[in-house]
Amino acid sequence: MPPEDRILAFAMDQSGTSAPKACANRDLIGCNWLCESDAHALCLSCRHTTLIPDISVETNVSRWARLERSKRRLFYAMIKFKLPLESGPDGTSGGLHFAFLSDEIGPDGAIERVMTGHANGRITINIAEADDAEREKIRTEMGEPYRTVLGHFRHELGHYYWDKLIAQKPATEAFRACFGDESGDYAEALKAHYAHGPMPGWQISYVSAYAAAHPWEDFAETWAHYFHMVDGLETAYAYGINPQPLRADEPRLIQLENPFHVENVQELIDHWVPLTVAMNAMNRSLGNQDYYPFVLTPAILDKLKFVHELIAANEVPFAS
Repeated sequence: MPPEDRILAFAMDQSGTSAPKACANRDLIGCNWLCESDAHALCLSCRHTTLIPDISVETNVSRWARLERSKRRLFYAMIKFKLPLESGPDGTSGGLHFAFLSDEIGPDGAIERVMTGHANGRITINIAEADDAEREKIRTEMGEPYRTVLGHFRHELGHYYWDKLIAQKPATEAFRACFGDESGDYAEALKAHYAHGPMPGWQISYVSAYAAAHPWEDFAETWAHYFHMVDGLETAYAYGINPQPLRADEPRLIQLENPFHVENVQELIDHWVPLTVAMNAMNRSLGNQDYYPFVLTPAILDKLKFVHELIAANEVPFAS
């Protein structure tokens, strides 16, 4: 179960020292994580945020708080997956860190837009994404079936780990066999995507329309989707939800012991699909759009398997 869904009691040890201590951001933005040691004033998640918006603006504080809530769920998954992760930004090139920024009005009155993205370890998020109305407006304009703050984090983290786990490594050739050659002009590929849209029939090979823009985006979208599946299954299990296949001739599913660590990705798929069918039916019964507007084809399953095996091969407990 995600950390924010649990309540922990603080106790005094025999020396009279309370351990562990609350994150220094608890009062300001409601962070409910703890610091691993007295060496840190901030929790693991908050330490990785190096730029925040102007908190003298009231709406910026609430938006920052919402971004951090989603980021804690991101870090929870990284810890559970045992992905390589520094205990905090060390100032060296390529270390993971986050910048939460807002659009600014320039001297000439023009709006200087902040683009959500990843570059050299830095994940930048436009804090407007924390506003439901603004995010829905963008989702509609871009024709996306799904757009969330947590989805942004998971997508951009995929770019970060592509650099760390695939670029300049033996995994590069395996990546190209699955996702295609990423050495083509990235900027031109995105330009073409926004000008003309995805190729006809993209649904057969890509988990989203944006994934079809370039192999890097395909990987990031697939990486994010894998996180959705695993975290979604663990949360469902925590609430006693384990839907079964609808066909009577299919075997009953025994709840996975730990969705974050299964040997075969097909086990995840076999449990994930009945859950999404049930959740889509529930949403429709309430008059809402589908909870899960995706179809997992054989080509997409191969890409999810690549991500699954990549994460399993790079398990390293994070530094404290």
